[in-house]
Amino acid sequence: MTRVRAGLARANPRALLSLLGFFAAACSSASPPAVRVGPPPAPATLWQALAARQQAVHTMNARVRATSWIGGDRVRATVLMLVDRAGRLRFEAEVSLQGTVSILTTHDESFQMLDVRSGKLQQGPACPANVASLIRMPLAPSEVAAILLGDVRVPAAAAAGAQVEWDAGRGADALVVRDGNMETRVFFRPDKPDEIVGAAVAGPDGPRWRASYEDLAPVAGGPRLPGTIRFAERAESYDQGVEIRFKDRTLNAEMPPDSFTIAPPAGTQVIDVGCGPAPGG
Repeated sequence: MTRVRAGLARANPRALLSLLGFFAAACSSASPPAVRVGPPPAPATLWQALAARQQAVHTMNARVRATSWIGGDRVRATVLMLVDRAGRLRFEAEVSLQGTVSILTTHDESFQMLDVRSGKLQQGPACPANVASLIRMPLAPSEVAAILLGDVRVPAAAAAGAQVEWDAGRGADALVVRDGNMETRVFFRPDKPDEIVGAAVAGPDGPRWRASYEDLAPVAGGPRLPGTIRFAERAESYDQGVEIRFKDRTLNAEMPPDSFTIAPPAGTQVIDVGCGPAPGG
């Protein structure tokens, strides 16, 4: 340590200032906006790519590591998922040395949530607040299903008015779909226009939510899908949202209808609930 200090003391002050200035500039510089090379794709091309993805992937059986920072609290769990694009969901949260601690299901606009440790089963409408009880994504079940399947739900009737814009921040082509006062953006890789790298939804009051699809890789029986999904509400950063990392998954397996309902174990207290405020809302 003495030799280092002595060396600094003998160094040229101007050289030190130049070196410090270099590091300061390097740390403060932001990545320049991405510039698209070549003409953009036609809206119909990206719309067809989205439709093809949704037709190719309609159900998923997965094991994920979910982390949430919504509300300032860090919550992590291993979650077993059954996902049906139609909005049927089953999430089972596991904790080491305890096994399954909670189960959430949705089907036919109904919601159930079983707390295994307390022996209580909540049931009610599958509104965003209830759907977010386990994976804290306060959206309709079909919206959550689409995100977990690596794309986004869009109204088919809005296809005729879809446009394509360049998103310089993401370096991606955005398929912009407007339906009334709602706007959905689906982001595609410019070099591989069949790969979706994110989505965002905004309303008249500003951004509603956004998702980033990262670590894309082939999945058996389907296209390249994200290995990591990051979700954030409104204009918040992903560090204040939800991260889902896939450990393994199977696509398009048959799922019996009773997979999406919970038969209360003997002695379970059943509680009917309404729709309260969503977590972080």
